Amino acid sequence: MSKLHVDPSHLGPARLTPPVSKSDAQRALVLAHLTGHWPLSALQSEPEADLAADVRVLTRGVEALRLPPGPVREVDCADGGAPFRILVTQSAVTPGAHVRLTGTPRLGERPHGPLFDSLREALGPSGLSLTEGKPWPVEIRAPIRTGTPVFRVPGDQSSQYASSLLLGSAALFLREHRPWSVEIQGTLTSAGYLELTVSWLRRFGFTVEESASRFTVTAHQPSASAPPMPGDWSSLGYLLLMAWRTGGSVERADPSSAHPDQAILRLVQPAGLAPVPGPDLTMRMEGQARDGLVASGKECPDLLPTLAALACVLPRPSTLTDVGILRLKESDRLEGIRTLVAAYGGSTLLEGETLTLTPPPAPPAHFAMDSRGDHRLAMVSATLSVLSGVPLTLTGPECVEKSFPGFWRQVERMGVRLTE
Repeated sequence: MSKLHVDPSHLGPARLTPPVSKSDAQRALVLAHLTGHWPLSALQSEPEADLAADVRVLTRGVEALRLPPGPVREVDCADGGAPFRILVTQSAVTPGAHVRLTGTPRLGERPHGPLFDSLREALGPSGLSLTEGKPWPVEIRAPIRTGTPVFRVPGDQSSQYASSLLLGSAALFLREHRPWSVEIQGTLTSAGYLELTVSWLRRFGFTVEESASRFTVTAHQPSASAPPMPGDWSSLGYLLLMAWRTGGSVERADPSSAHPDQAILRLVQPAGLAPVPGPDLTMRMEGQARDGLVASGKECPDLLPTLAALACVLPRPSTLTDVGILRLKESDRLEGIRTLVAAYGGSTLLEGETLTLTPPPAPPAHFAMDSRGDHRLAMVSATLSVLSGVPLTLTGPECVEKSFPGFWRQVERMGVRLTE
């Protein structure tokens, strides 16, 4: 695995550009496939090299599902948790489809059982066959017809299960012309991502009726064109913080976005930072750090590593709550955050589901971090280097390809010197 030396000693202001939103693009890709807007024009203008690996994975998967009936369709999901879970459901609701899904060992270790159980409960009586390898392949033979139009799924592990099933409900509504529901059992984790799914369904002309624990697709009005694609708020989190440090700005920053990671605009304000919107969806971050911050993994789990990097340069301790969900990501991100803070000279205290981060009394002369193959850990390590002005040696920088292939080019725009 390669190593990258990050030298932030020559920083300057720059205008930074995030990729299109990975979470938005994945939902839009499926809905474009279902509603006749394939290929999705909003992504065709983006250079393929700048598209997140997860977006490319899902595109290949959808293209496989669009093939005429015939031999088994092979889909490699690589390390994409969301693409895999979306494609599992879309495979199960594509009449007569025979799909074989594979992925990395780490993806195979992540929890998928509640999604599989929900599909088997709803579609098994109609003939769905869903078999699991150890852990690969996952092989699906979809039924031609379906029965009771409701999916039931627990909400406490991941909102991706409910989002996948709700996109499946849209597919079934279009094919069967009857309402399909997703019933969520218990408290839903990361509810903002399901809200994002609902917003995209509505943007593509679907009517979604909501109650306390049930979401039902009840109608569809075809639209003339697919909606535009916003910037990625997960990526904007890194860029906004680095722009704050360098006096620069970011593009594609839509404050009205439904993406849960847009919460960074609110969460950093108690620490003394303030977002300043500009023309044409540009934005700056201004202010002086004066306090710590508080954030919850139930609201925005993917944002917690980014906020942890910021916490290392704040003058007072910060608190992250509901952090257990971080253990189930591309790596154990809870341990990744603790390793990053320790590498920078700070300390952490884990009490149940609450992590307290205390910055060091003085920054180190240098710090080193292993990304563990996790794109977010790689990018937050670089973010901390820029925020602090402390050089970094990063092992495994190439994993940023998963969500932000152009990340290192954006970092170089600010004057950061990168050497292998």
